[in-house]
Amino acid sequence: MLTYVLFAIGFVFLIKGANFLVDGATSVARSLNVSDLVIGLTVVAFGTSTPELFVNIIASFKGNTDIAIGNVLGSNIANVFLILGISSVIYPLAVTRGTVWKEIPFSLLAAIVLLFAANDQVLDRAGASILTRTEGLIFLCFFIIFIYYTFSIAARVEGLEAHVPAKHIGWLRSLLYITGGLAGLTIGGKWIVDGAIALASKLGMSESLIGLTIVAVGTSLPELATSAVAAYKKNVEIAVGNVVGSNIFNIFFVLGISATIKPLPFQRKNNIDLGVVILASLMLFFFMFTGKRRSLDRWEGIVCLLLYFGYVVFLIVNEP
Repeated sequence: MLTYVLFAIGFVFLIKGANFLVDGATSVARSLNVSDLVIGLTVVAFGTSTPELFVNIIASFKGNTDIAIGNVLGSNIANVFLILGISSVIYPLAVTRGTVWKEIPFSLLAAIVLLFAANDQVLDRAGASILTRTEGLIFLCFFIIFIYYTFSIAARVEGLEAHVPAKHIGWLRSLLYITGGLAGLTIGGKWIVDGAIALASKLGMSESLIGLTIVAVGTSLPELATSAVAAYKKNVEIAVGNVVGSNIFNIFFVLGISATIKPLPFQRKNNIDLGVVILASLMLFFFMFTGKRRSLDRWEGIVCLLLYFGYVVFLIVNEP
């Protein structure tokens, strides 16, 4: 029973830890005269994806690779179909030409690169499909390219500074926030991984299914909060950019770090989930040309939500 209680509390620790880390790191960066724009593109962007990162790092060390893979794939699916679906119902999400022609295709590229890297068994007739350390390092190289691109377009992203925490809390308190945030992320991540393993065993469900659903949605709560608030404030470029950037981050950085720590076996059944990730990016791109151009309208958001709930039902029905 205690394991399940800690599993639920783990999400609170994870999200609050991410918030403390962002606040502390932002304050330190401001003290060093780092611009709000740079802070927004690094600290805040990284902060919304640190839950996925810490859950995956702990799962990798513990050898629970199904949770690590499921967490990333499930988070990316939830980011587009669930989070952008909810955000666009709150307020239609218009985006820039660059997001349509560069950032969304880059997130699609990330999913396709993962598809090739994770299917050695099919492509090379290898004994098993594994995300190796070499492939993890290649993912990290792709991530560096994405960061370079992000900084190159920084001046054209409007409203980014509004999403940078405004508080300046002093050096000592900042360091305490950073330390506490990292501790919260580590403890919360461990409790979530342990709870997911116990829950899967108790309910007779696979670790992969738990990772794709409960863990994935739980670790995506920071993205949901950021995008939903941005949509409510009509700061729509942030709402879409946060999700698309998070999807790229999850594959190239989170999986890159995870595979570098310990190679990740990839089950062929996960190709279905990876296919849904690719479908989500394609649908998002397609929706930019239906209805109002370069906009995710309310009816398109409803379609996204229906697709997400349909996907979850499919997972449950087809669980062995």
